[in-house]
Amino acid sequence: VQLVESGGGMVHPGGSLRLSCAASGFTFNSADMSWVRQAPGKGPEWVSSINPSSGTKYYADFVKGRFTISRDNSKNTLYLQMSNLKPEDTALYFCNAGCGLLSTGTYQYEYWGQGTQVTVSS
Repeated sequence: VQLVESGGGMVHPGGSLRLSCAASGFTFNSADMSWVRQAPGKGPEWVSSINPSSGTKYYADFVKGRFTISRDNSKNTLYLQMSNLKPEDTALYFCNAGCGLLSTGTYQYEYWGQGTQVTVSS
């Protein structure tokens, strides 16, 4: 199983970036996919998720209207389009895959990428 994030970088406040996550080794089109970030000295913070079949999208309040999650099941790739970036968006962004949702609300299998760094600074 591999999740490989890319697209991070350094931008000025108000700028945009598009993150990608290339997935392999599992059934991507049946996995709940999410982006999670971790800022220096802080714990992980959920950003957004997308349902595999309905395409329903969910966002943390702090990114609503600025970030858009999407997926291309034909390419096994997850995206996060980030606009109007703020310094507080600076973090390591991770791609997460959840497979086989259990009645407990956890997943039978869960996978993580290595992360891509996003830095927003003037």
